[in-house]
Amino acid sequence: MGGWRDMSAEVRPRGRAERGSAPGRRPGVLALPRRCPAASPQALEDHYSPSRWSPRLDRDTIIDAHLAVTAAGTERARASGQTLLHVPYGDGDREKLDIYFPTEPSEAFPALVYIHGGYWQCLSKDDSGFAAPPLVSQGVAVVAVGYDIAPKGHMDTMVLQVRRSLAFLVQHYPRIRGIYLCGHSAGAHLAAMVLSTDWTEFQVVPDIKGAVLVSGLYDLEPILHTYVNDALSMSREEAQRNSPMRLVTPAVPPACEVLVAVAQHDSPEFRRQSQEYSQALRAAGWSVSVLDLAGVDHFDVIERLSEDSYVLTQVILNMISRA
Repeated sequence: MGGWRDMSAEVRPRGRAERGSAPGRRPGVLALPRRCPAASPQALEDHYSPSRWSPRLDRDTIIDAHLAVTAAGTERARASGQTLLHVPYGDGDREKLDIYFPTEPSEAFPALVYIHGGYWQCLSKDDSGFAAPPLVSQGVAVVAVGYDIAPKGHMDTMVLQVRRSLAFLVQHYPRIRGIYLCGHSAGAHLAAMVLSTDWTEFQVVPDIKGAVLVSGLYDLEPILHTYVNDALSMSREEAQRNSPMRLVTPAVPPACEVLVAVAQHDSPEFRRQSQEYSQALRAAGWSVSVLDLAGVDHFDVIERLSEDSYVLTQVILNMISRA
């Protein structure tokens, strides 16, 4: 699970050829400059290693604990609810969805689409159902999205897969009324990329009413010369065209509500990126809220979505109830 661990990396330019333009990008984006105060190679490694910043556990133990918590929570959710697992939205091995239906579904119901983190190179939908119980008990379906992680999956591919998964949901589950994106870490990046989608080529427009972006990265250029890119092998062009900060479009009604959440014990770079992305969205006319969650780190900030009383769980339910 090297994407989160403290790994020594040879810091070097990645001279890969560009793979071509990313499909589904919305035209008319605002170009924004890249800023990265953590300039030295070692500073970059530190600031983009989330496990170094938690006061709870050491950096290796916290990764193992996170994997155990999310896997156990998902197992409980699968055992206790009505599910439809491994639903293919494409032909790839990981192009599958897990759907957790509301305990007492109505004729139409909202769905929270959860996109897992793991620095685009670990975890899966099979670790992503832990947040379902508090939501399905309140009439909200939860959909966990699988996608190809690195090194098999490239960034352009992952972004396209998440977009296609949403188009599939709309086409095959007409009872879903209102989609709420929720992504953590790398998943927050992928959810933010969905907000810049030009849906005309998908021949369907998902009714995305809200997006909850938790401890995400929205500018990928700073990680090009860190250990994170060893598996991703992104070129500069690929990082730029997949950076939500560069793809902010003016909000067009009915633009969805966006919540950018960050943990108290996220690294300064994760916190900076969350703040700057929220400011860019707000400047473009989006309805944006920022939630700075006290007493949590990069990992339990999302793990605790399994708790009914957790503040982020309640904020998500409130967002859905307002629609």
